[in-house]
Amino acid sequence: MKTPTLITLTLWPSLVNSCPSVDDMAENTHDLCSGMRFTSESNGIEYLRVVRSAFAGEVQSSFEPKAKPCSTCETPGICCRDEHFVNVRVTRLEAAAISKRLDELDQKKRDDVYFRSRSAVERYGLSGANGPDSKTYACPLFERGIGCLVHDSAKPLPCIAHACYENKADLPPDELLESHQAKVGGLNRRVYGKDSLPIPIPIAILRGAKMETSSTRRP
Repeated sequence: MKTPTLITLTLWPSLVNSCPSVDDMAENTHDLCSGMRFTSESNGIEYLRVVRSAFAGEVQSSFEPKAKPCSTCETPGICCRDEHFVNVRVTRLEAAAISKRLDELDQKKRDDVYFRSRSAVERYGLSGANGPDSKTYACPLFERGIGCLVHDSAKPLPCIAHACYENKADLPPDELLESHQAKVGGLNRRVYGKDSLPIPIPIAILRGAKMETSSTRRP
């Protein structure tokens, strides 16, 4: 089995100050990077959903047909659970979308996610926005027998772009991911009034739940 290729958020630092147009967003969505017109976090999450949907549609139609179907994977979820592989980072608004989805789960599933998140922070020495992008971890959002718990509502862009490609030339180009990450950056500025440097998913989950990262005791 070939090692799958994951596009990560290491492109973020160079994008955080960019502000592209959002012409390809929903027809009723104005340019979220212009002026000082702020919007609420709930509206920002909805705009984020539009960006995610547009990105997923392009990836699924133009690139995924060249990848190995997940349904045929000999080790389902290994790309999410491999502690030497995952280094996805998310912005504050993406973290809010993840928290919103987690709030919809039953308490047992939420507690399991929080436990896995605390464990990941301690085991892999994860830190916030100023930490090294090279640190990897097993994603706490993966649930055995289910898959990604935020797949339909808050899956990060690099995870949407990921698939098992035999040929590197078949991967979605960096420019495609960059352009949509920049739109997410613009949304963060519109919602929070400032740039949001991305942080590891486990840190984002615990901050969203207002939890400390020092204890790994299972609830």
